[in-house]
Amino acid sequence: MAERRFATDIVRPLERMSVLDRISLTARILLVNILPLAVLGGGIFYLDSYRAQLLDERYKLARIEAQITAEALAGATRERQEALLVQIGKEQRMRLRMFDAEGQLWADSFALDEPGFAFDDISDDTWEQRFARWIDRAIDTIVSAEPVTDYIEPESQRADAWPEVVRAREQGLSQITLYDWVDGTPVITAAAPVGLNGATLLTTRNAVDITEAVRSARTSLLIGVGFALLASTLLSLFLARTIVKPLQILSQSAQRVRLGRERDVEVPRLPHRRDEIGMLARAISDMTDALRQRIDAVEHFAADVAHEIKNPLASLRSATESLSKVEDPELRSQLLDIATHDVRRIDRLVTEISDASRVDAEISRATFERVDMAALVGNILASRESRALNAGRTINFDPPARAARVMGVPVRLERVIDNLLDNAVSFSPEDGTIQIGMSVQDGCVSLSICDHGPGIPEAERGKIFDRFHSVRPEAEDFGNHSGLGLAIARTIAEAHGGSLLADDRPDGQQGACLTLSLPEARTSSTGAP
Repeated sequence: MAERRFATDIVRPLERMSVLDRISLTARILLVNILPLAVLGGGIFYLDSYRAQLLDERYKLARIEAQITAEALAGATRERQEALLVQIGKEQRMRLRMFDAEGQLWADSFALDEPGFAFDDISDDTWEQRFARWIDRAIDTIVSAEPVTDYIEPESQRADAWPEVVRAREQGLSQITLYDWVDGTPVITAAAPVGLNGATLLTTRNAVDITEAVRSARTSLLIGVGFALLASTLLSLFLARTIVKPLQILSQSAQRVRLGRERDVEVPRLPHRRDEIGMLARAISDMTDALRQRIDAVEHFAADVAHEIKNPLASLRSATESLSKVEDPELRSQLLDIATHDVRRIDRLVTEISDASRVDAEISRATFERVDMAALVGNILASRESRALNAGRTINFDPPARAARVMGVPVRLERVIDNLLDNAVSFSPEDGTIQIGMSVQDGCVSLSICDHGPGIPEAERGKIFDRFHSVRPEAEDFGNHSGLGLAIARTIAEAHGGSLLADDRPDGQQGACLTLSLPEARTSSTGAP
């Protein structure tokens, strides 16, 4: 149950990630690059707060203007009041109205002289102006702006037609009201008492400059964001193409390699790419070549295994089938010996084949440790002597003057040395001597095992490390060796970062010399490991 819950805990996060995994890499690049600009473009909506600040400042200005104008009009003669209304209206681009104590309109700056401003007639607006008004309405809807009353000139000329004038007359304080003209521009009215005779001043201003400032800011921001979005989109597509396109090519090549339908398909190495994509392409190409070599080796190995096992099986089958037909005890005994020998041979083959097939995997998972090669050889020699594995051969070993330490798996290194000694014993004469030499030089520990056998022809020195390649002495019983010993030894040596080579004896005498070379274990500056 615990394992099932653990597996479920792993699967659930993967399921949650599957939604994001469905998004293509191109879409992700576009999203990452465009999203910040989209957030910046969202600032267009927050220009409404800028508009509110401008209106707030204009409210204060309108209140101050109304109060100052009311104070200037208080106590002035009628002619002076009319002159002030005209002058202030033209200079400040406002419309000023004066209502008496009974609420009758008795002075209007637009009636006394030419109007100080004119409301825009939207009937002849250009498409840019109509589009700007549409943007204003859309943004007001998005930000849920409070609705503003439309400005409509009342038909009545009395003070009670203006709510702000009524409030100013009732409260004796200045009143500000915001209206909206049909073109979307704000209209600000201010009402203020004039003196103590009950008269009231009403000012009207069409604050076109506020709308123009906000629209100009929006336009500039829209244009900037638009160009930035276009540039970012093009750059994102270019970036996506430089990343996604080679990945697609690599994916398609890997797919063809997986299907195995095109044996000669090559994964592009992209030599012109010096970035991570090029490194990935070359790594996949090298990995593909290594896999092909491994597959080929496995196929050859399987064929060799079948061939090597077939011979003893055929001999075993022939011997067992003949047993039922032979009555001669001596001949039956010979057949039983043949069958026993073949069974041992098959058993040895299976053991060696199993070891050869898993040696790479085992070493790749093993933890290397510091190994004293001289001590290891000494232990191996003592063990072989106690088990009489040297068949009467004399083995001489002179330990090196300095410590010979390597990083490796002791059991596997012992297997290499044992295989080399078995090979030397089998080729040495019965009273022969086997010499083991060891040296440490240039960061490398070298172990050489030399015999006095017939030697190895130069043409055969590379082949003896091939699997199932065996050239045995004539006096040796057939089938006592699988032909995998030296192949396994070289595999272990190479897995430790070393090498195993065959050569003539360095002293020029008859015989062969197999040399194992391994990297020396590093030590600190104090000499400690």
